[in-house]
Amino acid sequence: MIDHTVEARIVQLGRSLGFSAVGIADIALEREAEGFQAWIAADHHGQMEYMARHGSKRWQPDELQPGTQSVICVALDYLPNAVVEAGQTLAASELAYVSRYALGRDYHKVLRNKLQALAEAISTQIAPHQFRVFTDSAPVMEIPLAVKAGLGWRGKHTLLLSRERGSMFFLGDIYTSLKLAPPAPQNDHCGSCTACIDVCPTQAIIGPHRLDARKCISYLTIELKSAIPVEFRKAMGNRIYGCDDCQLVCPWNKFAQRTPIPDFEPRNGLDSATLVELFAWSESDFNERLQGSPIRRIGHERWLRNIAVALGNAPSSRQVLAALVARAAHPSALVREHVLWAMNQHRHDGESTTAWSP
Repeated sequence: MIDHTVEARIVQLGRSLGFSAVGIADIALEREAEGFQAWIAADHHGQMEYMARHGSKRWQPDELQPGTQSVICVALDYLPNAVVEAGQTLAASELAYVSRYALGRDYHKVLRNKLQALAEAISTQIAPHQFRVFTDSAPVMEIPLAVKAGLGWRGKHTLLLSRERGSMFFLGDIYTSLKLAPPAPQNDHCGSCTACIDVCPTQAIIGPHRLDARKCISYLTIELKSAIPVEFRKAMGNRIYGCDDCQLVCPWNKFAQRTPIPDFEPRNGLDSATLVELFAWSESDFNERLQGSPIRRIGHERWLRNIAVALGNAPSSRQVLAALVARAAHPSALVREHVLWAMNQHRHDGESTTAWSP
């Protein structure tokens, strides 16, 4: 029997427009707000000041967008089809590891356009409504809302997990004036598994559902604007933008779906590029080649900072040392400090730090 309710029609319409999953959430987030506020109070958000802004707008959708009565939540798979497997890249320490979600085009642009199309189609094909779309661009509690919408449960690594597609997907939301009925939430299926907690290179997952972002490699390589704390540099390995370890080890990601979106396929060979190759990019190279990429927002200076750390962790070679020496007098003190650290990782016995000076 076909379900002809408004909710079912919205889900069917969203799936027909290419979303991996679609669900409906109510806007009661008071309980979730308590955990978020405790996380902020513990300073686990680090330099992400934007997480502490906006007050109750984050957990009161109708305050952020007046008239909101429900939230339409969507998922969009991002795991590329033609990609060097993550484990191979991580194991080859002369290569650069980029988080799987960032290998292609910036998801903000792709997902926002698709959300706008869905919201407009709902108005014309199902019911007129006032709406606003969000793609990780405003104080929105994407994961708690997605849990309410029945898209999955919150894993111990704090990401959303689905029995059908693991965790390698983007989330987006439509705040709508339509009063819609949410489904029953999914049960938690993590059980006694602690694989994500155990594998974290920097022990950033300090307990089930508890992440100290200040230790997380994704935070250190993307959000942190200052020097990367020395105590985390060795653990970063060859990860230059983001980290997927907690997802790669998760048993549910054997069900991760390949993306239907060509824009998410790797660009610039970022799934197999060498550290030396990427470190040689000039600022104009960086800006031109990463046009339309989420990586571009960290800027060339932090790009070099991250790669310098990875080069410090790479096997010593003439090419690695030459690449570091070439950047040792960089105009940025931030870059110079990380290059010097990397050089020191390759010192031979009895050789002084000044021996690496240009």
